[in-house]
Amino acid sequence: MSLLLLQMTVVILVTLLCGWVARKLGQARVIGEIIGGIALGPSVFGRLAPHASAVMFPTSSFASFEVLSNIGLILFLFLIGSEIDYEHMRKQKATATLASTMSMVLPFTLAVIMAHALRVRFSPGSAGKLPFTLFLGISLSITAFPVLARILEERGMQSTPLGVTSLMCAAFDDVSAWSLLAVALTLLPSSHADFPAWQRFLLLGVYLAVMLFIIRPLGNMLAMRQRTLSLSYELLAIIISVVLASAAATEALGVHPLFGAFLAGICFPRVARWQSAMRTRLDMVAGVLLLPLFFALTGMRTRLDLLNGARTWEWTIVVLLIAIVGKIGGAVVAARLTGQNWQQAWALGALLNTRGLVELVVLNIAYNAKIFSPTLFTMLVVMALVTTMMTTPLLNWLGIENHAKKVSADLAEVAA
Repeated sequence: MSLLLLQMTVVILVTLLCGWVARKLGQARVIGEIIGGIALGPSVFGRLAPHASAVMFPTSSFASFEVLSNIGLILFLFLIGSEIDYEHMRKQKATATLASTMSMVLPFTLAVIMAHALRVRFSPGSAGKLPFTLFLGISLSITAFPVLARILEERGMQSTPLGVTSLMCAAFDDVSAWSLLAVALTLLPSSHADFPAWQRFLLLGVYLAVMLFIIRPLGNMLAMRQRTLSLSYELLAIIISVVLASAAATEALGVHPLFGAFLAGICFPRVARWQSAMRTRLDMVAGVLLLPLFFALTGMRTRLDLLNGARTWEWTIVVLLIAIVGKIGGAVVAARLTGQNWQQAWALGALLNTRGLVELVVLNIAYNAKIFSPTLFTMLVVMALVTTMMTTPLLNWLGIENHAKKVSADLAEVAA
């Protein structure tokens, strides 16, 4: 127990420091937190001080990290689902549907084309062709909704037409990606579900029907009666219980508990006061205490030393180019078709190219399912970092105004 507590202390402090440095450099905090996790892994700490690394982070301790980080991810995915505004999605469905569809279809198609070559070189022999292709397509086409929202908030763009459109596209992408992920996981052999594939699909359909047509309406009815009340201790306990039960149900079906947590967030009543309270209460626990363990676990699985040959780096660059060209290219074409100018079109592409934490969740699921080898896992982690780090510099290069800085400058001028 003392080792785990010491590990958590080190992880929290390192990711906190790296997140602070990232903010100072104009990047999202999550970039620094991911890099902090990699620094604690074999690529940096393990190479500089192998003995100390083996003592501090022995392989036997990974199981505890896995359990605690999964609890953090369940809370995190619930918060993501609860913040997706489906009323705005309905209002913006024409533009958002086209842009999100094309920004997913193009990189997914490119991933399908490259899947065989990557599978032959960088996949464990047990990985099936269809699951590998689906996981690769999802990995290259996903957009990180929470990271994108944080970047927009930091730049004061969340209420601008570009910001609203990009958030709607990211919301559609998240829903589509997690739906595809559920299908991909259902195709895998599962030790948690003693059912053939067709029965698992059927039971998954029953679960979706219960959540969307029973749990969600019940939540809305409760919200109508309690709308004027704050989120009480008892109500919070009931909500968390539903989230955990939903996650347990999808885990039992052999999909993944995170899908159940995400769907529970989709079904959460859209009461602004409740949403704010959930974010305040859960984000501190998940973001400060539990998610850093996920970053550390990802860092321990990231082996930059495996990218040790020119050929491997060539494939890493190919994966990176497919992800960038597919995501940005699809968004730019869609934006132009809906009447956006070139600046706004490229800016939308740059925003949707943001990946980050949600990408790492998908990669870790694929890694645990033995779909991706350690080498391919590392290549895709590098891709997630680079594409997320590109967002802010691209927006600045395109001349997209930083509204937050403008407001600060205006206030300073008034004060002077």
